[in-house]
Amino acid sequence: MEEALDYKYVLLRNADTATRTEFVKNTYKHLAGAVLAFIVVETILLSMPWANALAQALVSSGTSWLLVLGGFMFITNYAEKMARKSHDRRKQYQGLALYVVAEAIIFLPLIMMAISAGGGTELIQQAGLITLALFGGLSLVVLKTGKDFSFLKTALTVGGFVAMGLILAGAIFGFNLGLAFSGGMVVLAAGSILYQTSNMVHKYSTDQHVAAALGLFASVMLLFWYILSILMNRD
Repeated sequence: MEEALDYKYVLLRNADTATRTEFVKNTYKHLAGAVLAFIVVETILLSMPWANALAQALVSSGTSWLLVLGGFMFITNYAEKMARKSHDRRKQYQGLALYVVAEAIIFLPLIMMAISAGGGTELIQQAGLITLALFGGLSLVVLKTGKDFSFLKTALTVGGFVAMGLILAGAIFGFNLGLAFSGGMVVLAAGSILYQTSNMVHKYSTDQHVAAALGLFASVMLLFWYILSILMNRD
């Protein structure tokens, strides 16, 4: 009971309006910082002499597709556990920093292929703008309505495992999953954004904006991955 009276452990939904507003601002500031850090790390990786060899290794083994989905599922689960159990800000920052670096490595082959296919960063910029627009719209749905999308958890979990099974089958039997699969993954990522934004409003306490940003970052990067994949293969 004493812990429940500690201000920093108040659930966001029970906090006053000013505190909720500040929490949301801090969450999206950290999300923006994570995206910026991803861009910086990705740029550094692209400049490394061994970048092409690493990208080829990830592509040839089919590892990158599994890592992006497996990493997404792990991180969303990790962020949710932190929301329930951890109020250690240092661990939250460590989790966010580690995932940013991991995503930059996983994205390396896709970014290199996008640059090659588009003759520059045009496709990446288009995918980024589309991702931002979708993310903004989905976030507004939750923030304006206050609706609890926790009911999506089961569907997202099942969808994630089905997608992972299809990726494994494609890697083993050598078939292309195609645009329909990427479209389905965009829907999965969109559902995850609704779910994670809803968690931010309903499950996190007022000291956990870094953990909330981590969950959102994982969903945003999954959405960006498959939007970029669609743009690269639309012809």
